Amino acid sequence: MTFQEDELLAISALQHYLFCPRQCALIHIEQAWAENHLTMEGLILHEKADTPTHETRPGVRVERALPIRSLELGLIGKADVVEFRKSDSANKSTETIVPVEYKRGRPKKNDCDRVQLCAQALCLEEMCATEITEGALFYGTQKRRTSVSFDEPLRQRTKDTIVQLRQMIESGTSPPAVRTPACKKCSLIELCLPDATDGSRSVSRFMSRQLAAHLQEE
Repeated sequence: MTFQEDELLAISALQHYLFCPRQCALIHIEQAWAENHLTMEGLILHEKADTPTHETRPGVRVERALPIRSLELGLIGKADVVEFRKSDSANKSTETIVPVEYKRGRPKKNDCDRVQLCAQALCLEEMCATEITEGALFYGTQKRRTSVSFDEPLRQRTKDTIVQLRQMIESGTSPPAVRTPACKKCSLIELCLPDATDGSRSVSRFMSRQLAAHLQEE
């Protein structure tokens, strides 16, 4: 199956989905967003990587903010950094592609960052007609790269997550709010309302009630 341009889902939505399906729905179904100090730190970390640039060094070409997509998987997005490394052996020149994703904080316990990076690799494999065996995650707290191997379990996990994400997006329904330890780091907590009795209500319903209450006060 080949997806059309207007059917492509944001690669970043995979990370949002694995972090919290409701957060993902608020962003990608209800178009809600809010900043906090953690998201601002992420923006600062991405400032250089988000600026499209081209750099060439001996044996490597570096592309920043590289647009990528996969019509086969139905994904579109932007890779923070992609390194095209050349090597010569036995009078033969080969090129290895290594995607690098920048993240604030530390490596996470779940696969959300690794799946996002793997999705980038799958897009690049389709675009460049090659196999990509590994990439890297750069965490701001550690200030060093963590290598990620694109083995079969991670590839399958990524493909399964794409299917689950598409099913949720196409349903047009946001999952109910559930309080988890991740809530304290989420910039959308005031919109999500995980402690509300009616946790399944949408942002639009919440905003309508807030507006009605405001009008009653006037």
